Amino acid sequence: MLPANFLQLCGMQSTNSDFMRRVLVFLAPLLIAIAIFFGILFFLDKKSGKGALQVTSVPQSKVYLENKLIGTTPFCACELSQMLSIGDYTIKLVPQDENFRPFEEKITINKSILTVVDRTFADNGESDGSIISLSPISSKKDVEMLAISLPDKANVFLDNNPVGVTPLLLRQVSESDHDLRVTLTGYKDKSLKIKTASGFKLSVFIFLGVSSDLSNTSLASASAIVPSPSVAVAKVLILNTPTGFLRVRESNSITSSEIAQVKPGETYELVLEKEGWFEIKLNSPANDGKKGWISSSYAVKE
Repeated sequence: MLPANFLQLCGMQSTNSDFMRRVLVFLAPLLIAIAIFFGILFFLDKKSGKGALQVTSVPQSKVYLENKLIGTTPFCACELSQMLSIGDYTIKLVPQDENFRPFEEKITINKSILTVVDRTFADNGESDGSIISLSPISSKKDVEMLAISLPDKANVFLDNNPVGVTPLLLRQVSESDHDLRVTLTGYKDKSLKIKTASGFKLSVFIFLGVSSDLSNTSLASASAIVPSPSVAVAKVLILNTPTGFLRVRESNSITSSEIAQVKPGETYELVLEKEGWFEIKLNSPANDGKKGWISSSYAVKE
């Protein structure tokens, strides 16, 4: 016969086990609901958020984002209430000095990151500028730097040390302040102060301005090739592009259909000029004098 106290103990254990089962049955739906709630918050956190944008220029310019005027330079959407939703945007700077062509480019706004756009406008393709941004990488301990230039194949110096040519991705960069310098024969040197951070890739897109010597040489060479007509005909010279060619569109809009491509160094007859665009007359027999529009950011009038 079993002791009485043993039977009592078994009874208590059975009662405790039933109690725990009832508690788990009650808590399970609550725990699942909490897990779902925090999962949704995590998903939304990944898909939403805001970032900052700073824009400077010389001379002062109007700043457009997706063709909407948001201010004038110097511009900074840096306060929480002013920050932009994350995503890709088309930014356009229109100088108040109408002698300079507008600048238009794609930018990306990342969560809790400051994207910096700078532009110095000048004549004859001598404008220069930069776009700097950060983006998270998988490793929280690594530091990366991506340097892209227009035109490419430019020499890159980090803290006065040669590190390669553009486009260039460096994976072993110290988390610190750095001096970045990009040089290319025939173009003005571009120097920037940058700051890298652990767990992020610092992307620098540099627009090199044509040196006055190269600009004059290019124009002189084009004049020597093209016979002087009795009536002067305006021409445009195609500059270097990131892709090695420039799209010709049916109308003066980046959403317009592409009808042809032209290459850096080629010249075309200028038909009409609108803000940020040139209408040109195509030379090739296949196009038979057809007209189209090109971005004035990558061409210069002769």
